[in-house]
Amino acid sequence: MKFRYIKLLLSFLLFSWIASCTDLDVDIKSQYTAFPDSEIAAEAKTADVYYVMREPLGRDYHHAQTLSSDEVTGVSLSGDYYDNGRYAHMSLHSWTPDDATIGYFETLTGGITRCNRAIIEMGGEEAAVTAPVRAVRAYYFWVLMDSYGDVPLLDRLLEEDEAIDRASRAEVAKYIEKELLEVVDLLPTNVDASTYGKPTRYMAEALLAKLYLNWAVYTSADVATYSPDIPNVKLNDVVAMCDDIIASGKFDLTDPYLSKFIPENGPHVKDFIYAMPFDRQSQQGMTYARFWTHRSGNSGFYGINLPSSVGGNFVYNPEFVDKFSLEGDDRNQQIIGGPLYVRDPVTYKATTTPWIVSGVHVTLTKEIELIDMQTLDVGNDLKGRSQGYRSVKFYMDLKTTSAQSRNQSNDVPIFRYADVLLMKAEAIMRGASATGGDTPVSLMNQIRAYVNAPLVTGNPTLDDLLDERAREFADESWRRNDLIRFGKFEDDWGFKHIVNPNAKNQKFRRIFPIPTYVLNTNTNWSQNAGY
Repeated sequence: MKFRYIKLLLSFLLFSWIASCTDLDVDIKSQYTAFPDSEIAAEAKTADVYYVMREPLGRDYHHAQTLSSDEVTGVSLSGDYYDNGRYAHMSLHSWTPDDATIGYFETLTGGITRCNRAIIEMGGEEAAVTAPVRAVRAYYFWVLMDSYGDVPLLDRLLEEDEAIDRASRAEVAKYIEKELLEVVDLLPTNVDASTYGKPTRYMAEALLAKLYLNWAVYTSADVATYSPDIPNVKLNDVVAMCDDIIASGKFDLTDPYLSKFIPENGPHVKDFIYAMPFDRQSQQGMTYARFWTHRSGNSGFYGINLPSSVGGNFVYNPEFVDKFSLEGDDRNQQIIGGPLYVRDPVTYKATTTPWIVSGVHVTLTKEIELIDMQTLDVGNDLKGRSQGYRSVKFYMDLKTTSAQSRNQSNDVPIFRYADVLLMKAEAIMRGASATGGDTPVSLMNQIRAYVNAPLVTGNPTLDDLLDERAREFADESWRRNDLIRFGKFEDDWGFKHIVNPNAKNQKFRRIFPIPTYVLNTNTNWSQNAGY
């Protein structure tokens, strides 16, 4: 594949992520001779490096992964929350380079530049102390590459006005692999509050497992020609990474399912390998419940009146709801539908008190009725507001004040132990050698057992495993990645093929376009094919 040339301006590389206090006017060519000589000094140098994903994970990245999948339709309410197609375009697979939801490109390149600067300040890549920074830099590269395909391989600070090649997706995947393999043995192995939200050995291995599981996707010459039948030469490597995490004994599935996602979750959750910490006051940006809560839900549904309004424009596709039908499965409780009852503000569970709005017992319908197809408009009366089932997985933070708006203190997991088990199961099903006596059935049944669902019998199919991933990782930004790997991203769901029948053949949409604002700055950069 030919390289495309890109001229990266200094302002592009020194992107300032929201309210960071870091002085980004420092000359990027400065060299530092006084390197950190203690953990405290190293912590100070990396204070703004590890949390760059907080902004996109809190909204746009999460929306891009979720709305573009079979999970969710982003409806509008008589014009409210249409926002120039910000949500509808993702659901209809009609997004453009101008859509805000896919506009997190520069946040990630800015984060990579921060990492590069920190590595210099801490003694260079040869210094062991830089291993966590290199690991999180690899993660940022992975997010960029997974989302946009070919991206600039910014493995160093650039001189002002210096140009750099845009590397192929396969080359970036190989670079991520090399970086992680070089640092994995140097990363912390303690799993506690001191390493929570930061790279550890097990974060690197989970990222490697994810990279290897999608290796055939990422190294395909053309994203549109990828097929799940293409052999994946890295399947045994998936198993090896998963096995080391399993053998560490530092993670388990003892936490009840929904308890892992409520406000004030954190390092005590034994399923979390790598998570992004959020706090309603000091680490803001997580607002998932804002989009899921019924539009009238700020008045009494949660057992209290919320201090801020909510959006209520995310609804589950009926086909996705149907996957949550295993008898006794605790994961069924993350989706609410039918007649709604006031929730207990202490236990978060539904009471027996009907939730009444304007004298009517509010009832969510599984099927979604539109009054305008192009804008996915359901109307803004009580009937429209009650279209579609909703998620209570990342439960609304009831301690949020009006000054904190809709910000929640629910930390968001990125890699979980449950994912490690299902990645190993999938790798074996696709041809990897089984290890440790594990089989796809035994691995899937570890998941089924902890959520009190019926155990798997017989030989599960890959479709069975994909459905298991849907139930386990709903609303966790993994569904787009899964559907592409399984060759199902162009399948029919929701209103996608009704409104945009071309979507069934537009395989170029397996990567997002480069945002227009980036192309306007870098005029030598060609847009991704198809856009």
